[in-house]
Amino acid sequence: MVYRKATLEDLEALILLFEAYRAFYEMAPDPTGAGQFLSERIKNEESVILVAVTEAGQLAGFTQLYPLFSSTRMKRLWLLNDLFVHPQFRGTGTGEGLIEAAKKISRNTHAAGLLLETAKSNTIGNRLYPKCGFTLDKEHNYYSWAE
Repeated sequence: MVYRKATLEDLEALILLFEAYRAFYEMAPDPTGAGQFLSERIKNEESVILVAVTEAGQLAGFTQLYPLFSSTRMKRLWLLNDLFVHPQFRGTGTGEGLIEAAKKISRNTHAAGLLLETAKSNTIGNRLYPKCGFTLDKEHNYYSWAE
């Protein structure tokens, strides 16, 4: 498996993975919107999308990182916002490989680290993240606001 940054040439295959990811979170299908969203992130360099590519050139999974900054640490942080592995490739180490590629981005940008959140019901993710060195933050409350 090769792990690399996604390009606009990956867009068609990436949309299929992204839509499967969104379906996991019970979002209505919107391949047109997904294509626009992903192409804007890539063109505007607003996120880093990493893909796992098989020897046959098939996209097996992706992760998307968004830049954040820590004022107290005076460093960049990366939000690991999305991680999805096609069901066909689960259990092959693809998720771990994507996380290692994300860690490499963090190290190469001299960031303080990676942050992520996942649903308590995400049993796969809640097993994977500690296995990859993430620790569950039990000291802070996270709040959200939406309009």
